[in-house]
Amino acid sequence: MKHFISIHDITGEEFQQLMDLALKLKKETKAGIAHPVLKGKTLGMIFTKSSTRTRISFEVGMYQLGGHPMFLSANDMQLGRGESIYDTANVMSRFVDGIMIRTYAHQDVLDLAKYGTVPVINGLTDLLHPCQAMADLMTVYEHKGALKGLKLAYVGDGNNVAHSLLYACAKAGMDMSVATPAGYTCNEEIVANAKMDAKATGSNIVITNDPVEAVQGADVVCTDTWVSMGQEAEKAERIKIFKDYQVNAQLFGKAKEDAIFIHCLPAYRGYEVTEEIIDGPRSVIFDEAENRLHAQKAVMAMLMAGEK
Repeated sequence: MKHFISIHDITGEEFQQLMDLALKLKKETKAGIAHPVLKGKTLGMIFTKSSTRTRISFEVGMYQLGGHPMFLSANDMQLGRGESIYDTANVMSRFVDGIMIRTYAHQDVLDLAKYGTVPVINGLTDLLHPCQAMADLMTVYEHKGALKGLKLAYVGDGNNVAHSLLYACAKAGMDMSVATPAGYTCNEEIVANAKMDAKATGSNIVITNDPVEAVQGADVVCTDTWVSMGQEAEKAERIKIFKDYQVNAQLFGKAKEDAIFIHCLPAYRGYEVTEEIIDGPRSVIFDEAENRLHAQKAVMAMLMAGEK
């Protein structure tokens, strides 16, 4: 594993190694055991798309691994003034030991990995959000004790979160059903790739427009904001289109009695999910948020120090 750009790109063995390492690092952190495996190393963190959780979790994670995180906004870089990705990747590779980028265009991440010589981590693009999906399934494992054979239902926009969950569930052998309105479905190539991976692990992928069908018998229910960053002009229209895809008591009641609710945050209560669900006893959103730290530490440790 040279980069962490898409869960589809890694093997099932690498997926399991990342999950095991994340759980190990979390356990050691809670026990006060230091693990400075990245001592003396620097992670360059490029943000052309702002964030709360991504910046904090990567910065804290690098400190806990003994390394140094370097925050770089578009305003801090010549990249924001028209310098090519080719030049940026080559120059940064001479200075840092790894690059994390959170941006809009997925091609930017691919080009950094292509032209640079250090590991590249996808902190988020408009197409994929793999670090979030690793944290999500880590949280499911902690609460359910397994991944294989479980069913995760995703309801809402067929966006980067849905895409990476499709890849992660397929690698883990989890069934996944996705319910989106017509016109807001998941990327067809990603669905095809996920179904291909699912065949290898024996899991089942279902794509539907019916939220009840998706949630029926689910062990995990997930949703995301209806209006992602950069879509603010579509807000009024999206609220109308997605109103029947709200995760409320009626819809959540179609899942198993011990189903858990996850959401990557930020959440907008009263829109994609009601307060009684997201703030209820079966919501694990803050465990999930914390696990971004541990999942990303596993990615950094594996890529930049060869930890397994």
